[in-house]
Amino acid sequence: MSESSSTPSQTSGSRLNDGDDDHGLTDSDLSADLDLGFDGAEDILRAWRRGVRPDPDLTVSTWADAHRWLSSRASAEPGRYRTARTPYLREIMDALSPGHPAQRVSFMKAAQVGATEAGNNWIGFVIHHAPGPMLAVLPTVEMAKRSSRGRIDPLIADSAALKERVQPSRSRDAGNSMLSKEFPGGILVLTGANSATGLRSMPARYIFLDEVDAYPASADEEGDPVTLAEARTTTFAHRRKVFMVSTPTIRGLSRIEREFEASDQRRYFVPCPHCGHMQWLQFERLRWEKDQPDTAAYTCAGCETPIAEHHKTAMLEGGEWRATAATADAHAIGFHLSALYSPIGWKSWAQIARDWLAAQGSDEMLSAARNTLLGETWVESGEAPDWQRLADRRETYPAQIPAGGLFLTAGADVQKDRIEVDVWAWGRGLESWLVDHIVIPGGPDDPACWEALTGLLGRTWMHEHGAVMTLAKLAIDTGYESAAVYAWARQQGTAQVAPVKGMEGFNRATPVSGPTFVDATVNGRKLKRGARLWTVATATFKAETYRHLRLETPSDEQRANGVPDPAGTIHLPDWADSEWLKQLVAEQLVTIRNKRGYARQEWQKMRERNEALDTRIYARAAAWILGADRFDARMWQSLEKQAGVETAAPELDVAPETPNEPQAGRVTTPRRRGWRVSTPKYME
Repeated sequence: MSESSSTPSQTSGSRLNDGDDDHGLTDSDLSADLDLGFDGAEDILRAWRRGVRPDPDLTVSTWADAHRWLSSRASAEPGRYRTARTPYLREIMDALSPGHPAQRVSFMKAAQVGATEAGNNWIGFVIHHAPGPMLAVLPTVEMAKRSSRGRIDPLIADSAALKERVQPSRSRDAGNSMLSKEFPGGILVLTGANSATGLRSMPARYIFLDEVDAYPASADEEGDPVTLAEARTTTFAHRRKVFMVSTPTIRGLSRIEREFEASDQRRYFVPCPHCGHMQWLQFERLRWEKDQPDTAAYTCAGCETPIAEHHKTAMLEGGEWRATAATADAHAIGFHLSALYSPIGWKSWAQIARDWLAAQGSDEMLSAARNTLLGETWVESGEAPDWQRLADRRETYPAQIPAGGLFLTAGADVQKDRIEVDVWAWGRGLESWLVDHIVIPGGPDDPACWEALTGLLGRTWMHEHGAVMTLAKLAIDTGYESAAVYAWARQQGTAQVAPVKGMEGFNRATPVSGPTFVDATVNGRKLKRGARLWTVATATFKAETYRHLRLETPSDEQRANGVPDPAGTIHLPDWADSEWLKQLVAEQLVTIRNKRGYARQEWQKMRERNEALDTRIYARAAAWILGADRFDARMWQSLEKQAGVETAAPELDVAPETPNEPQAGRVTTPRRRGWRVSTPKYME
């Protein structure tokens, strides 16, 4: 490879090419006293010159416009990259350039505004013009692999400047693997926030943290993944760059919101096409006629004149970032952007209005809309419902399992002197019914206690339509006497029993993760990887439970007219006593601040006993493990058919020979038929 093709181009900022005769140094001056009469001397000198050359006076956005090509594999608009398409990204990208003083750049944004491509442009710039060790972190290792195949590989393949610096992965000893890309002067390592090993793999001058709000609370129980990753930059001092990007999630738990609030909080101000007033776009000023989202227009804060969307392109071109807060760290800057800035042809104002209207009435959809459209956090309501209000809502079931219940799960909470179990029935829309409350005396040291719990796995409950059901899954807490729980769970197998462990924090995408293998002690003998453990983000299911308890149910008259209960409705039987109801609402979500002033939310007990809430959470986790959140229409129809909901079972003159044999509530994975789905080679 020639020198011109293997090294960055010389720039006016390099002292090696300074035109000043008094102070400039030529190659001859630098090598005058060196013995270059040996093989490879020129290669060494060339590498040395490349090493002492300062970073070029070039910005990331300028590089992207000159060298970046978007692949049809990873972009809806393939072809040459144009920063002018998304002018708001120019300053963000340029802040990542070596000449900019910022060391920490945070970007809290709506979905699909081009943030990840800005990060990829930075990666390309580093490989081509400012080489050094770089670490790119995604929420999981699997997502890092997908990003490598779907984004990084096309980034390199479609840019001639990058292609000649990163050898093809098929070459022997090329230094180019799925999660590692070597190039002259540096290396790019991709990893997941769930891998502590990947986060501490090497020192890094550059850190790209993508979708940080989707990171787990801890990487392999070794600490916060953002902190672990940033520790890699310590030795690079003022030369380091950390780029943190994410769509926010929940107020008080959002990493990207915390970073943005600690920065100078820059907003993108755009001019009104009518009066020239500079303003940053706020959702409250997007207005439309009632039930007519297609009429959406933005109302200027200066002249109150509606702005049609066709003006947006000129508004974006004339926009500028302005800091709206003071920061204690001059090297930390932050940007915020909503979907209102999305260029023409991407997310329209009318589509934003339609999505917002469609989300009304559902906290889950409103939360997603606030995160992905507005780029703002969702304020989770953790106020516990009043137990007396729940007592007034209790119902008399026509059978042990009402008609809507299609399968059963249970949550078991192990205490010192007992095991408490609640059995819940689940139906479409995750509507649920408390079916049974069982207290097994004795505790984990009593073999009879475990025998009784084993017997519960074979117990049956009668459905309103005459079907007989057993437990599809029982989730048991391992927080107390975990060795005894693991031993019992091993004896029962994995089909019906799932040991679970609660963890702090919210995780809406995957509230239950696993299973992972843990050591277990059976009959005094330690078995490595002897048990399977599921991890539950209890905060997520607690918030969901309280949200569903607050749902308004139809009146008797409305039910008579066929009005169904809202999805997620929680039904409580008339035998649920006041103590159980108080346990169900025993916690509250509170916001606390640490010494640095950062806010976070956590669930705190308002009374000592909360077993009813714990068992509810475990039973909900069991339903998630079974796949209830992902059941398609065919699975629900199968469960309804088993329960006799579609067609009532005919009356029999002769009793069946096995009346207690379970007939319904069997959750099985349907056999997939039809054509095999072809996976593109780059996604394999």
